[in-house]
Amino acid sequence: MYEKELFSAELQKEIKDRFYYVDCDPHIGAKRLFFENAGGSYRLKAAVEAGSDKDAYPDCPDRDHHSARWLNDILNRGMEDIRVIFNAKSGVIATDLTATQVMFNMVRTIVQNVEGTNMVTTALEHPSAFDAVNYYADKYGKELRVADTSNETGGVEAEDIVKLIDRDTVLLSVMHASNFSGAAMNIEKIVRMARDIKPDLYIVVDGVQHAAHGIFDVEKAPVDGMNFGPYKFFGCRGIGVGYLSDRLANLPHHKVIRKPQNEWRLGSPVPMQMASITEIVNYVCWLGSRFTQSQGRRELFEEGMKRIGLHEKGLLERMLDGTESVPGLRHISGVKVCPDCRDLTNRDLIVPVVFEGADHGEIVKEYERRGVILRETPMSSMFFDRILGSFGMDGALRVSPLHCHGAEDIDEYLKITKEIAESLR
Repeated sequence: MYEKELFSAELQKEIKDRFYYVDCDPHIGAKRLFFENAGGSYRLKAAVEAGSDKDAYPDCPDRDHHSARWLNDILNRGMEDIRVIFNAKSGVIATDLTATQVMFNMVRTIVQNVEGTNMVTTALEHPSAFDAVNYYADKYGKELRVADTSNETGGVEAEDIVKLIDRDTVLLSVMHASNFSGAAMNIEKIVRMARDIKPDLYIVVDGVQHAAHGIFDVEKAPVDGMNFGPYKFFGCRGIGVGYLSDRLANLPHHKVIRKPQNEWRLGSPVPMQMASITEIVNYVCWLGSRFTQSQGRRELFEEGMKRIGLHEKGLLERMLDGTESVPGLRHISGVKVCPDCRDLTNRDLIVPVVFEGADHGEIVKEYERRGVILRETPMSSMFFDRILGSFGMDGALRVSPLHCHGAEDIDEYLKITKEIAESLR
C-alpha cells in the first residue's frame, strides 16, 4: 500500500548526504545501521554547522550595534521557525535546557493556578510527562487518573482517555506518539472530545517523539502546551522547546518581575541553537519543495513532514511484511512484533520486537556485532517498566529507523534478524 510512497533512489541519496554518519560508525569506520533514532536522531549537517560560529561572538543580542543585531535576527528567525513547526499563529514560545524541563514547568503552572480535584494522563507516557503529572498531583493533593493502553493498537483509545475526564479535571496530559510502540494519537479528536466534557480544560501534549515523524498543528488541535526536543528532530542537544497558549502563558509563573506577564524565557536562548532550528525547518521545506509548488514556509514544511511520514510508512510496511526475497518481522519464526497494529495510518516508524525465549540484552549485542544498533527496553528500565506492564510484557527490542533510511537498509536489517533468529533455534 505504501511502497509507492518511498523516496526515489536519487532523492534518498540526496537526503542521506545531508546527514552525518547514516551508513557508518564514525569511531571505527565500519558500516552500520543505526536503528536507535527514538533515543535521538541522525544529525542534519546544516543544523550542526549552523552553530559553529555563532557562539564565538561576545556580543549580547539585546544591544543595538551591528553584530548584536545580527545575532538578534538569528534568535528571532529561530523563534518564528518554531512557530512554523507548531503552526502557532498565537500563543508564546518557551525554551529551556530540555523538553522535560519545559513539560514540568507547564504542568506545574497549570496545577498551581487551576481549580479542580483530578488530573488525567495515560499509561503510555514517557516519564518526562507522566512523572510531571504524577509529581504535581501528589504535591497538590489531586487524584491521578491513568488511561490504559490498547494491545490492538499499541496506543490509547480516545474514548478511554475521555471517560476519565469530568468538570473537576485540572489537566489532561497525553503524548503525540509513543516512544515504545510507535502509536500516534489523534490529538485533534482527543481535544475535541475532552472539551465537549469540559470546554475550558487545560491540555498539554508531549510531542518529543512525534516531531521527527509527523505534523504538529496547534491551530487544528488547540492544546495549551506542547513540547519537543530538537535533538530528536535532526538537531542538537542543549535546548527544549515549548508552545504555550495565551491563557497558559498568562498564568502566574516563574519570570523576571519587570517582564511582560506572558514572558516565559528566563534569560536568552542561545543564537547557535536557534540557527540550528532554522536549518531543520530549511531542510524540511527543501524536501517539501520537491513535491509542491507552494512557496509558503509553513506549507512547504507541512508537505515535507507529510512526505517523511509517507516514506517512513513505506519502510514500516516493508519491515513488517517483507518482500518476496526477504521475510518481514511478522514472518520470521521466533520473532514477534508486540504490540502489532495492522493499520499503519496512525503509526510512526518505531517497532517493538520480541525474540521469544531469548535474552534481549544478548540479542542487542549480537546485532551490534553484525553492524546494527538497537535499544533494549527491559522491565528494569525506569523508562519502560510502566509501559511494558500496561501491555503485559517483560521486555522487548525497540527498532527505530528514520526517513534517511531506504528500502535496502530495511532489507539488510531483516536478513540479519532472520539469521539471528535461526541461530537461536
